[in-house]
Amino acid sequence: MNEVIGDWNNYQAPAGAFRSRVILVTGAGQGIGEAGAMALAEHGATVILLGRNEKKLAKVYDAIEAAGYPQPAAIPFDLAKSGEAEIAQMAVLIQKEFGRLDGILHCANGFSHLSPLANQKMDEWMEMFKVNVAAPFVLNRALFPLLKDAPDASILLLGEHHAFAPNAYWGGYSVSKVGQKNLVEIAAAEWENMEHLRINLLVPGPIQSPFRLKTHPGETRESLPPTSSIVPAILYWMGDASRGQSGKTLTVNKIEGGGNLLVEG
Repeated sequence: MNEVIGDWNNYQAPAGAFRSRVILVTGAGQGIGEAGAMALAEHGATVILLGRNEKKLAKVYDAIEAAGYPQPAAIPFDLAKSGEAEIAQMAVLIQKEFGRLDGILHCANGFSHLSPLANQKMDEWMEMFKVNVAAPFVLNRALFPLLKDAPDASILLLGEHHAFAPNAYWGGYSVSKVGQKNLVEIAAAEWENMEHLRINLLVPGPIQSPFRLKTHPGETRESLPPTSSIVPAILYWMGDASRGQSGKTLTVNKIEGGGNLLVEG
């Protein structure tokens, strides 16, 4: 278990901590993606909002503008239906419009439904692998030149604790999400000589997110930590406070049958 520097679970980012930074947030239309985008913008980042639902993106865009934060950008984009060519084109657009990129917060979440393995289909598995593992890999690769040239850059993937506590009915979703850990560790090993560039995996425990409500409809919402409880960790791992720490898997909030904080890697 590697040492993690700083109390990241209770981190208080200073005002303007992300001033002049450009951050891409996938899955930015709701849940943790929305909360992360709002928090990054509040601390000075120019946020590029990416998601498949244009109305939800517009809502987040308008909220950022109304708060007086730096003007964001919105890119309606369905990772499940996009290939390498479309992602490469998006990278060119970001280069042209912004000329820099200081981080990627991967919150897009590919999920079909809970069911026995006997009822799951190959196409469902392929789509979940594409959104949860393949698309982040291709986005990282396409945007690597910009990230490499940034003074300080961070890639943070949002994981899922069922990847590390596999259980019945989670099938292809759990299998695809556990692949994120290998992706993070391989990339971190390949970039080990670039202290300014890091990649980590942040795994929320049960939280008041739309995804949690979908998978646990009988659960009492008030019994869960609010979505905002993960914001300090996002700001820590996306900002320069985490410089030099890469290839880690970190879990926030109490998980079923476990403690409050898990650090692996």
